[in-house]
Parts: sequence; structure tokens; C-alpha cells
Amino acid sequence: MVCRVSITVAPAPQAAPTAPAPPRRRTRVLALPEARWALASLVAFLLALPLDLGGAPAWTYGPLYAVAYAAGGWEPALEGLRALREKTLDVDLLMIVAALGAAAIGQVLDGALLIVIFATSGALEALATARTADSVRGLLDLAPTTATRVRDGNEETVPTADLAVGDLVLVRPGERIGADGTVVEGAGEVDQATITGESLPVLKRPGDDVFAGTLNGTGALRVRVGRDPADSVIARIVTLVEEASRTKAPTQLFIEKIEQRYSVGVVVATLAVFGIPLAFGADLTDALLRAMTFMIVASPCAVVLATMPPLLSAIANAGRHGVLVKSAVAMERLGEIDTAALDKTGTLTEGTPEVTAVHPLAGSGVDEDALLALAAAAEHPSEHPLARAIVAAARARGLRIAPAEDFTAAPGRGVTAVVDGRTVHVGRADSPEGAETTVRVTRDGTLLGTLALTDRLRTDAAPATAALTALTGTAPTLLTGDHAAAAARVAEATGITDVRAGLLPEDKVEAVRERERAGRKVLFVGDGVNDAPALAAAHAGVAMGGAGSDLALETADAVVVRDELTAVPAVVRLSRRARRLVVQNLAVAGVFITALVLWDLIGHLPLPLGVAGHEGSTVLVGLNGLRLLRESAWRSE
Repeated sequence: MVCRVSITVAPAPQAAPTAPAPPRRRTRVLALPEARWALASLVAFLLALPLDLGGAPAWTYGPLYAVAYAAGGWEPALEGLRALREKTLDVDLLMIVAALGAAAIGQVLDGALLIVIFATSGALEALATARTADSVRGLLDLAPTTATRVRDGNEETVPTADLAVGDLVLVRPGERIGADGTVVEGAGEVDQATITGESLPVLKRPGDDVFAGTLNGTGALRVRVGRDPADSVIARIVTLVEEASRTKAPTQLFIEKIEQRYSVGVVVATLAVFGIPLAFGADLTDALLRAMTFMIVASPCAVVLATMPPLLSAIANAGRHGVLVKSAVAMERLGEIDTAALDKTGTLTEGTPEVTAVHPLAGSGVDEDALLALAAAAEHPSEHPLARAIVAAARARGLRIAPAEDFTAAPGRGVTAVVDGRTVHVGRADSPEGAETTVRVTRDGTLLGTLALTDRLRTDAAPATAALTALTGTAPTLLTGDHAAAAARVAEATGITDVRAGLLPEDKVEAVRERERAGRKVLFVGDGVNDAPALAAAHAGVAMGGAGSDLALETADAVVVRDELTAVPAVVRLSRRARRLVVQNLAVAGVFITALVLWDLIGHLPLPLGVAGHEGSTVLVGLNGLRLLRESAWRSE
């Protein structure tokens, strides 16, 4: 039998670096009725347990056990009865029957424990389902609900759902674009990291494509709608996430079949153990005692704990080291991967630009420090990511940043300011396909030099990719929406040879599915909304939590909270060890259950010995799984 246990760990909200994040829609745990009933059952059980073990009178703990049974058992019992009405039998109903059977022969504690375990797992599954729905709905908040449509020279505010192909839309500075389309008038820098993963805003001029949900910076744009809002890239991302989630259904159906067969088998066997001896003249009490003993020793409590402690201990250990793995199933899947694919911006890189070189022009009369200080003075009033990087570089060198006057910024052209009585202009050079961004600095119209900026590579990017290569036997693939030159620079620094650049979200999904069709189990690591479909489509997905989007954090199986990329191969190693312990525990549980069942069927298994064997195997597999709580388990190879 395989038991499904889902645990959702909700990461803390992360602020977007350049644009306000849409409001989050999160289901509170206690808003779910399953969670409230499970909590009531658990509290009652924990109150009754010390009284029972301490030898208190039965009237003190009996009502508490009754509350634990009722609170945790009524809903699965009701669902089980409904399933019976449709001629199916699920394992939840079997566990309710086993718990009541245990209580009938005096093993009230055993029955209450079974009730608590299954009530809690059911609540966690409900929470995981609700959080997934929350994240998909939250993605739609990226696209605005209204847009400014221009008709016959007049402006009108309309719902974005009412936009049609061919409509002309006005997008003011600071507004989100309401539909996929083409710029027909105006110029501005658009932050489209949510779609393409590009770390810097992209200059948009007439003829350039723009996407719904991306943020317009400075400069007004007039956009001709080119795609129905229901078919926008953002809407397709939602569809891709939902489709990828549904591809897991066949595995779930297979598990349900195993549960069905197990449930039917135990019920039939229990009835046979009771009825056959009775038909041959056995004493009614003896037959009932043997049947209840069989029900107890055949119950899957040890099997449940054979799976849970290793995986949940691994989850707890990973959490202490800054990796939130969302469920026991997710932890198990992480250990099955045999190839990896990585996003670039925000994953292998930090997603923020930094000044990497200062080049004063020969004969300009300024050195590196003077050139950088002049550029920082002009850029200081600006909130542009490049401006912040230049100012940060000047401060890191301890340079004086002179006050600027008459500051102006022109979309795509840079900034102009008066510094020490002279006009300074800082603007991007025309090198859109380069591996770095080049900024020109002029004073009174004379070129003084250039600055080079690149997206900062994570210090642990190369060790992490090397560790993933060692674990899987193949080097990771780089999948990015950024341009080829920037991708090649990062790939060279990290030892990656398979590079795919300029990808939209659906292209990343196709790249993952291409490997899945070849029989590989892919681990995808990303951080942005554009990575969410690939995270969902991959066999296992890990999101970088530092600047990760809400949808990426919710869609991924695990979240690296501290943005330590080397934690990814570490959690894969931990998962593999957990899976080995699961196999060990299932073998131990299977041997104990088989031996006790055969003893009860062939010989005469005393009830106390049956309970001792059942509980002993449960404790044994539980303690074996708890070994993964040790610090050494995280660092073990």
C-alpha cells in the first residue's frame, strides 16, 4: 500500500525588485474544514495520551479519545460510505473500521493514533490543493483589469477582457500593459522579467512586441492589440501550469487502484478469519478476537510510518538549511531526477546588474574614479536599475558623488544632469546583443569613456552546476529568455555546454518535455513567473526564493529560501538517502506484517504479542527514518 501525504510549506512573500507585486491570494490553514477537524482530533489525542499512559482513571481520558475518534473520523467515514454506495472501497474507510475494531477489543490508543494520522494527512492534502489554486489565480493579477482604449482620438477606460485584436491602447508610465501587442507610437523601457526573465528593462520603440502583465517604465506607449487577452502569454502560462499539474493524474490513479485492492483484500480476509472458524464450531469470542487481532496486525500503520519519517525528517533537515520542500511526495521526486535544467537570470545570476569595467577614453582628462564618480552624480536621482548599479559602484570605491541639477531622463536615451556647472549625459550604447551592457558618459557633448555592466553571477553557480553534473552524470542545460551573448557568458563561467537562449515560457516547457519524452527525469531550477510552467512540467522543480515570483514559489516542489544554489544538489542527495530509507522501512514493515498475519492465520497469535509486534515494527521504522534529522545527513554524499 502507498499512502499519500502532502505538506505545503508556504514561503514568505518576496518583493519584486523593480515592480510592485500583485496582491497575494492565500488560503489560511484554519479556513479549511479538514484542517480544523484534524487539529481538534490531534489536540484531544495529545490530551488523552499522558493520562492513559500515566494510569489515570478511564473516565478522564475516555471522552478525549472519543473526541479524537469523532473529530478525525467522521469525514473519512462519510466519504467512505459514499464510496461504498458507488461500489468502491477506499483505505480511509478501512482505517476507520480498523480503529473501531481496535477500540472494540480494548486497543483504544492504537485506533486513535490511526485516526489522527489520516485526519492530518487529509488536511494537508486539502491545503496543498488550495494553495496551488491560489497561486494560479494570483498570476492573473499580473495583468491589469482595465486598459485605456483610444478610438477616434478619444480615450476610454474599458475592461481588458473587452479588448479585441486591432484595438489601440494607451499605456502611461508606471502602468502594466493590458494585452499582447505591438508598439505603434512612443518609446519607453518595459520591465518584462515576468515573461522573458531579462534582468534589465527593455527599450520598446514602434514595431516592437510587448506582453500583457509587463510594466511600462518611463514614456507613454500606444500599443496595437495583436492577440485576444484570453490567449495572451500570461493566460497561456496559467494554462500550461494547469496542464502540467494534470499530467500527474495517471500516477495518482495507479495509487488509488493499489489502495482499493488492499482495502478489499483486508476486509475480505478479516471476514474470512472471523467467519470460517465460526462455521466450523469455533467459539464466537475466540473468532472475534482472532479477527480483531488480524485487523490490527494487518493495518498499515507501520507502512504509513515507513514512508513518513524518512521523508518528513528530510524535509525538516532541509528546512533548517534554507530549503523548503513542500511535501513528502516532492521530497521523494527530487531524488529520482537524472538530468537538470537551469534558468539564468535570478538563478545562476543574482538578477541585478553590477559595474564590471570602467574605460576612460584616452586623452579625456579623467581617470577611472573620476569617470565613475561623474556618471554616479548624473545617475543619482534616477531609480533605473543601471543607475542604482553605477551609484553603488561609486560608493563601493568611496568616491564623492557631487550634487546634480536640472536632472532629466529620456526613455531609451539615458539621463542628463548638470554636475559642477557642466552638462553630463549617461546613456546606453547600441549593443543590444552583447554579453554586457555598455554605458556612454559624455560631458558638454564630449565622450569621456564607457562603463560596462553585467548581471552578477552567483558565487556558488559553478560549484552547484558541477555537483549536479556529478549527481546526474550529465551537465545541466541552460534555458533562458535572455539573449544568446549573455547566456553564453554565464554558460562559460559555469561549465555548461548546452545553452538555449531567447526562450518564451512555452519554449522552456517544450525543452523540458523533450527530455522527458527521451526517458529522462528532469529537475528544473528557476525563479520567475516565466519559469512557472517549466517548474510544473518538470519531474521536480526548485525555485530560488530571494527574488522568486509568487507563482514560481507556489508551483515549485521546493524553494531555496537563502538563495544558496549549492543547496539544490544538497537536497537532491538528501532525497536520495530518504528514498533508500523508505525502501528499507517498507521491507521491515512488510516482513513484520506478513509474519504477524501468517502467525495469526496459521497458529495462535496472542493479542498482546500481536499488538507488541505491530507497535514494535511501527517504532522501529519510525526511529530509522528519524536518522535523517541529524546534521550529518545534509552533508552526506
